[in-house]
Amino acid sequence: MEEAEQARAAARDAVADIEPDGLRAVIDDHVASSSMLPGVLTMLSARVVDGSVDDDAVTRRAAGVQLIYEGLRTTRDLVAEEPWAHTDEQDPSDDLDVLAADVLVARGFRLLARTEAAGHAVQTVREFGRQQTDEQEGRTSASRSLESNVFELAAIAGGTAAGGETPVALRQYVVGLADNAAVPLPGAGDALPEGVEDVMARVGERQGDERVSPTSTADR
Repeated sequence: MEEAEQARAAARDAVADIEPDGLRAVIDDHVASSSMLPGVLTMLSARVVDGSVDDDAVTRRAAGVQLIYEGLRTTRDLVAEEPWAHTDEQDPSDDLDVLAADVLVARGFRLLARTEAAGHAVQTVREFGRQQTDEQEGRTSASRSLESNVFELAAIAGGTAAGGETPVALRQYVVGLADNAAVPLPGAGDALPEGVEDVMARVGERQGDERVSPTSTADR
């Protein structure tokens, strides 16, 4: 779908200046092969909340959300697979993946730093850390999934792109999409239900004087 290609192009452009070349190649491979669903949801959220929003501003936000997700998803995969146990000590590829994950998250933060989504971006990373710690310690985690937090981040980043607020119902709807999404995420065109933009527009109608909360919808 068109939005997926736009989000991918924006994400790749956001990391085009990374050095050295080897690290940039690893990062570009991650972006090129990943599902663009978080970025697409950012763009759809912007469209349904305020269709007059600047396209460049939206694609930058979509790239920010996408890069944060890709960095954290890569970290989760590395923790689960423990690749160092099965590779040669002289092979730098796994170390590059760790570094790439850090760079992806950092660059995503840079893109969202001066936006209304910055607070939820921080919350997303913190909750991801708590969840991973709980799993490593064998505890049942009360934290939401990475996908739930990132999808809500997408709704906030997109819905506030024109300077307004993201309706709570829209945030709740995209979290519901995350709860039913397969992991690893499929392509956006395969994952999103038919007519999703119409549904998002309907639930995204503002009710009264809503404001973006610094906390998640899970805290309401």
